[in-house]
Amino acid sequence: MLKPVLVFGYGNLSRGDDALGPLLLEYVESHCNLQDIEILSDFQLQIEHALDLENRLLVLFVDASVSCVEAFDFAQLEPARDKSYTTHAMSPAAVLAVYQSIKKQMPPPCFLLSIKAEKLELGEGLSTSAKNHLAQACQFTEKLLQNPDLDLWLQQTNAVQSVATELCDLS
Repeated sequence: MLKPVLVFGYGNLSRGDDALGPLLLEYVESHCNLQDIEILSDFQLQIEHALDLENRLLVLFVDASVSCVEAFDFAQLEPARDKSYTTHAMSPAAVLAVYQSIKKQMPPPCFLLSIKAEKLELGEGLSTSAKNHLAQACQFTEKLLQNPDLDLWLQQTNAVQSVATELCDLS
């Protein structure tokens, strides 16, 4: 029996800050009630992951990102055929597009939690700043998962965007 909420973290534990997605999953496993939450981890997204979206109410993708302005970013995803669509490593939006193509329906509401990363070198450990970003993202995720409600999650995307905009305006 599938659980209604999927939290999918991806990244490589051997590549420094690229481990942020899987490390957040470890936090979720030890701090959250998993009765309605399924955890899934992989090194990268692939076409087969589109099937993991089936029969879900909400999906949260978690990944490291060097383009985050703040400690983390939280955004709703839309299906999109991007350049990763035909490669072995896909973006979350491309996974949604594959789902839409094979199932002939819209995917469930999906969100991306991007955690700010700096060092992605093979053999590196987690950077000090990434540890701080991870702690903030873990607290945010725990609050999200306490109330897996689409409207609440949509409100959070607006709140995170507002904070990022305010900080950009100050600089």
